[in-house]
Amino acid sequence: MQGNLPPEAQEKLEQLQDLQEKAQTVAAQKQQAESQLSEAQTALDALDDIDSGTTMYREVGELLVETDYDDASEDLEEKVDDLEIRVETLQKQEERVQEQFESLQEELQNMLGGGGAMGGPSA
Repeated sequence: MQGNLPPEAQEKLEQLQDLQEKAQTVAAQKQQAESQLSEAQTALDALDDIDSGTTMYREVGELLVETDYDDASEDLEEKVDDLEIRVETLQKQEERVQEQFESLQEELQNMLGGGGAMGGPSA
């Protein structure tokens, strides 16, 4: 089918495919960030049940290094904040890509005389 398309339509189709790949990449990054956020939040919540005098360790590469409660809490709070921002940023990026995809899809359909619906990035 692609060989019979006008060059403008072929270009739009390629752009659609690129946007679909981008949408999949962003979705995977967002899912990973959400998972990391959940883990960090769980660890931060677990600190509430730990006595502040308890000896604690944090993972640094392949090593476990002793740390104190306040440093661990501060590090986790910072990590949660950073991940919340990252998830929010990826959500916005995902929405922009979806809007671009839908706009480009509509342009292509109009160019081809209103042909049938095409699958979106999540299809």
